[in-house]
Amino acid sequence: MTVEIERKFLVNSNTFKDEAFRSYAIKQGFLNSHKDRTVRVRLKKDNGFITVKGKSSEDGLTRFEWEKNISTEEAENLLKLCEEGIIDKTRYEVKHGNHIFEIDEFFGENEGLIIAEIELQSENEFFEKPNWLGKEVTGDVKYYNSQLSKQPYKYWK
Repeated sequence: MTVEIERKFLVNSNTFKDEAFRSYAIKQGFLNSHKDRTVRVRLKKDNGFITVKGKSSEDGLTRFEWEKNISTEEAENLLKLCEEGIIDKTRYEVKHGNHIFEIDEFFGENEGLIIAEIELQSENEFFEKPNWLGKEVTGDVKYYNSQLSKQPYKYWK
């Protein structure tokens, strides 16, 4: 059981791909996408995960998170039970300064959306901002994966 401190940003260019030291496909769905709690099933490379996340703080910076590894077969079977709207994305990991940014490039109904996340040790922790980092969207619920599964990016006006 941990508390996650995370900030999210839009990405304004693809230059982060040249800086990435790792990338991999992720497929995920939600068994529950209630605003106060989500239960996510994820396939990442050859690993399965089930994750429970609590309600975000008012500023969207922190929330409870619990995650366990499950088998690939279990994850594939649970994905079949998920709510409509499976998320397909490629995650890139980029080291910048003393931090690692996780950048998700979305596909399917969310194609065209690229979001960078950084996990911090404290809410006020300093981090260097790379040139490709755009507008901050921390706390904007429409950018949560659980919401993107219900209201995909391609339908936004």
